[in-house]
Amino acid sequence: MFKLPFQSLCLLAALMLANVYADNINKDAVITREDVEPADAEGNYQYAFETSNGIQAQEAGNVNGIRGSSSYISPEGVAISLNYVADENGFQPQGDHLPTAPPIPEAIIRALEYIAAHPPSPQ
Repeated sequence: MFKLPFQSLCLLAALMLANVYADNINKDAVITREDVEPADAEGNYQYAFETSNGIQAQEAGNVNGIRGSSSYISPEGVAISLNYVADENGFQPQGDHLPTAPPIPEAIIRALEYIAAHPPSPQ
């Protein structure tokens, strides 16, 4: 079975994302900047690109993990920006457009406080 290195998989995902949004925003978009430093003997690499329709992506990494970001304008005209780290703690994306957990209801908070203050007695 053919296995892609993790960094190559991330690059492929970023390029696919860029392709999807470029198709929706501007079919005639072209790459206006592309900087690629392939992996060296220690596994350090980096790349960056920009397109004429405002898509930008950059990433740098090594065998210990990667750090990168991408941004684009959504079809609704909203600027989307994503920063991420992938390391021994997994993939950690950050962006205002990502969903977040809802706040814990007050009744649940009170119940948890009550349970903490009144632990069950051993039987």
